[in-house]
Amino acid sequence: MHVLDILKERGFLAQVTFEDDLYKALERGPMTFYVGFDPTAESLHVGHSIPIMAMAHLQRAGHRPIALCGGGTAMVGDPSGKTDLRQMLSPEDIARNIAGIKEQIAHFIDFNGEALLLNNADWLLKLNYIDFLRDVGALFSVNRMLTAECYKRRLEAGLTFLEFNYMLMQSYDFLCLFKQYGCRLQLGGDDQWSNILAGADLIRRKEQQDAFALTSPLVMTHDGQKMGKTASGALWLDPKRTSPYDFYQYWRNVGDPDVERFLGLLTFLPMDEVRRLGSLKDEHINEAKRVLAFEVTKLVHGEEEAQKAQDGAQALFGSGGALENVPTFEITANMLAEDGRLTTLLAVCGLCASRGEARKMVQAGAVLVGGDRVTDIETLISSEKIGAEGLLLRKGKKNHCRLILR
Repeated sequence: MHVLDILKERGFLAQVTFEDDLYKALERGPMTFYVGFDPTAESLHVGHSIPIMAMAHLQRAGHRPIALCGGGTAMVGDPSGKTDLRQMLSPEDIARNIAGIKEQIAHFIDFNGEALLLNNADWLLKLNYIDFLRDVGALFSVNRMLTAECYKRRLEAGLTFLEFNYMLMQSYDFLCLFKQYGCRLQLGGDDQWSNILAGADLIRRKEQQDAFALTSPLVMTHDGQKMGKTASGALWLDPKRTSPYDFYQYWRNVGDPDVERFLGLLTFLPMDEVRRLGSLKDEHINEAKRVLAFEVTKLVHGEEEAQKAQDGAQALFGSGGALENVPTFEITANMLAEDGRLTTLLAVCGLCASRGEARKMVQAGAVLVGGDRVTDIETLISSEKIGAEGLLLRKGKKNHCRLILR
């Protein structure tokens, strides 16, 4: 099966240039392609999983991936999808963020062969601005750039000249990768269509060679929410930001209409199995959700962590399973003596974002201590109540933490 047909069947294709030519080019032999990642945080979030999985499918089909970290472009900031100027990052912040991103991409992409992980700071920070304007800037129409979706929203609030350079810089990345590595295809989210298209067009104009753009849809849940948005913020790939258990639980609790789509996009299960699982109805759809949660967690965090998360969920919501795999927070007797209020512990262990939220949750009857519902915000937790086995706190139906003494 042609890799483009695989990507189509699994839901990865939103827009593509010269599709027939790209089919033929991919058939002629291994093609080098790239995806860019701007290091605006130390971790990628689950939205990045879509282009990363597309990369993995192309690599499995014999093509060579380049994961490009935007150490240079991050110093400018991508205006796409933003109504305000992005926060300016220091070189030290960018370097730290790139280190975290590299480790996460390696869970999906095999860098032991010909795959590359590069940083565009290696060429962008060395640019002579006048030479760049004459060589690249002269080929861009300001009128056409202003019609691009990535600039339209920013024009309303005020687009800085700093951000206006972003499209030129990303296009120049594609040109550099074409010259140095023969890269002919760029992948990305559909919000990057204008930037990716501009890069492919730059190669065609300057080099008179074929170059291609391919974007994937920005996946929304069936109720219009952005995928990976939770009550506590983004769903991160870094286990220190989003624990493997919470990551597992996110996928375990997705809406029924979303299960088949996410199985196609975020796992390597055969599509026959994806369709079988997606066709399950009523309580039987829980089987598909368990498979989805386990497979996605395994890809991001490894099979051992996925199994622990599954066991923890089983201990809380099913029969069997190991309670030690439930999210756990260690506390000392001294900490309890200093402030053993339930509302403080809910905030400290991360079940609530603040003590204020904890008070509201307790007063609303949304907190259970052990198996008992608590509504008194002055409730104290003692060392004796935690005991040797630990004490389970619950907020709402699906958020748990086990306190243990150390």
